[in-house]
Amino acid sequence: MSLTTVILLDVMILVLLLILSVPLPFCFGGALLFLTLFGNVSMASMMMWGFNQMIAMVLLASPLFIFAGLLMANSGIADTLLDFVDLFVGRIKGGLGVVSTVTCAIIGAISGSGFTGVAATGPIMVPRMVAQGYPRGYATALVTVSSILGLLIPPSVTMIIFGWVTETSILACFLSTVGPGLLIALSLSIVNLVWVRKMPDIILEDLETHKQRRKEMPARFIRAIPALSIPFVILGGIYGGVFTPTEAAAVAGIMALPIGFWVYKGLNLKNFIPIVRESATSVGAIMTMILFTLILSQTFVMLRVPQMLVQVVFRLTENYWLILFLINIFLFFVGMIVNDITGIILIAPLLLPLVREMGMNPIQLAAIMGTNLAMGGVTPPYASILYLGMRVGKCEFTDILKPTMVFLIVAYIPIVFLTTYWAPLSMWLPTVLGYVK
Repeated sequence: MSLTTVILLDVMILVLLLILSVPLPFCFGGALLFLTLFGNVSMASMMMWGFNQMIAMVLLASPLFIFAGLLMANSGIADTLLDFVDLFVGRIKGGLGVVSTVTCAIIGAISGSGFTGVAATGPIMVPRMVAQGYPRGYATALVTVSSILGLLIPPSVTMIIFGWVTETSILACFLSTVGPGLLIALSLSIVNLVWVRKMPDIILEDLETHKQRRKEMPARFIRAIPALSIPFVILGGIYGGVFTPTEAAAVAGIMALPIGFWVYKGLNLKNFIPIVRESATSVGAIMTMILFTLILSQTFVMLRVPQMLVQVVFRLTENYWLILFLINIFLFFVGMIVNDITGIILIAPLLLPLVREMGMNPIQLAAIMGTNLAMGGVTPPYASILYLGMRVGKCEFTDILKPTMVFLIVAYIPIVFLTTYWAPLSMWLPTVLGYVK
């Protein structure tokens, strides 16, 4: 068989295994096995290369952020943030939806994970919204879609992985998704406020009760200071050059411990051990997946697949705008079958030569991939964040699907294309702060 045939068959095997819901490490392991047998690839040398890559210090940020995120989800930090933000919108129809979106963005700036937003915000906000008259499916969908802001608002685990794989500035990658992330948060809030006007069952807070709660603002602000200090310390430390993203992940975990145990008292010895066990299990599964994905991606690079992709694309069209559109469609389908970290590791090395040939800065590619692949967490069949949201919100798939799709189509996807076609949205902040020349 020719090399091109082998690569095409290998991709088909990988896609088939993913569609059959085979565990991700085995999907990529199966594709690697096929290349070893028919593609003249030395698996021994590739495994050695993979293990050498896995000991990179920057990769340690991923398990540390996972641990920090689980601590925050169970420590009372999210409850405090919700109570504080809720004071500003108690008398606005749709205000609770805005609270959910803003809180998920703040939690994203702490944990770098989309799952933490659902796990920390969902159990609190969904019952509150349902009690105020929101349909359960709508409330769950809003919290779930908002939680993917954790993958865009820095520090973001996916941007750490992108910078590591492509050898670009991680801090510039962080900044590239700030603009898109804030715009998505704004658009979700606006769509929510408009949509809620058509819900006659929404119950606004009593005026006297709202006035009483506003009097609590100083006390609630003081109580929220420890929770609000975490993103300020993390982001200030990273961009101030005090510590690296990996060290920032460790600082987040260290700060969450005393705040969770002694300030908000959500953590105790009874739930701390299960949190450690759950984070260790998650880290083991993710690291195994990263290893196999990394080796398969490097194998594709060695077989000159990126160069083949460049040639194929430019044979189809040389129109810059059309190529960007094709990249978005490609990433959308990738996000539907694998998680964001896997998509970054597997696809970024393939697309990097193409976008460089087009004259695009890799930092803009980071923003395009970040916004596209984050959406995969709520788009079936992969949709891991969506399924978690269903469990947390206690609603059926049929109830959550329609509002989720409306939020994506009306509020999210337009920002994805704006990020793609208007470079200043992702490039302005990294350029102004000197991370991009």
